Amino acid sequence: MNKESKIFVAGHTGMVGSAIVRRLQKNGYENIICKSHKELDLTDQSSTEYFFRDEKPDYVFLAAAKVGGIHANNSYPADFIMENMLIECNVIKSSYKNGVKKLMFLGSSCIYPKLCPQPIKEEYLLTGELEPTNEAYALAKISGIKMCQSYNKQYHTIFISAMPASLYGVNDRFDINNSHVIPSMIIKLHEAKINNKPYVELWGTGNPLREFLYVDDMADACLYLMQNYEENEFVNIGSGKEISIRKLAETLKLVIGYNGELLFDTTKPDGTPRRVLDNTRIYKTGWRPQVDMEEGLQREYEYYLKYVVS
Repeated sequence: MNKESKIFVAGHTGMVGSAIVRRLQKNGYENIICKSHKELDLTDQSSTEYFFRDEKPDYVFLAAAKVGGIHANNSYPADFIMENMLIECNVIKSSYKNGVKKLMFLGSSCIYPKLCPQPIKEEYLLTGELEPTNEAYALAKISGIKMCQSYNKQYHTIFISAMPASLYGVNDRFDINNSHVIPSMIIKLHEAKINNKPYVELWGTGNPLREFLYVDDMADACLYLMQNYEENEFVNIGSGKEISIRKLAETLKLVIGYNGELLFDTTKPDGTPRRVLDNTRIYKTGWRPQVDMEEGLQREYEYYLKYVVS
């Protein structure tokens, strides 16, 4: 991939896609194609095929997806599986038909079994039952991986896949009902601080362990893999560090400056009890994350204050 290559970033308005665009621009790539959902509906086959025939991108980052937290995944499973699989089918097929040199498919660590051995190695995929609360989304992402591998096998394409840990950072989605855990906590804690509430109630026990990756580190890894990796096996991308949901909330309390109490509603689901990735495969290539958790949370809260609250 050279600086003159035509690069399509699918999903550039989202947290993942926008971070990839920032990283590409920082590294001197200027021929970047970005289309909003209004301009290009990737769930529509004919529109996607026409776009690829017209633009003929050399490289594709497939970051477009319907995403959400436990509540959204559990409430709208049909939407999550249908929309994500339509996007994957249309973009991957059109990439093949129009001679894309290399495609990167972005998945999620939720693809792994609920009770997976830890840390999670790539080969643990499909070795057990999925977490029920996000099964539909996970199945769609697994299908995307298998689609890339199948095209590579049958048509000798170079379609690679990367599975990041839970992401957070600039351009995260701040919606109290449909956000992931970190932006949801930021909203609750900030509003409690502003309104002098004595406590904040959070879902679950606070005991589950999670691995989080700052989105700009993810984007850096994606560009690195696009430049250096051509294997058929997908790659985990993570920080290699885990934190409990309770500790995460306590850290955010300090970042936000909220002095009230944290209460955990144990009648609500925890989700997967522990999820930390084995990052041996990508670490062997020489890549490492750069942003630690506290710094990343501070950056996200500053983004929230500047662009969401104001």
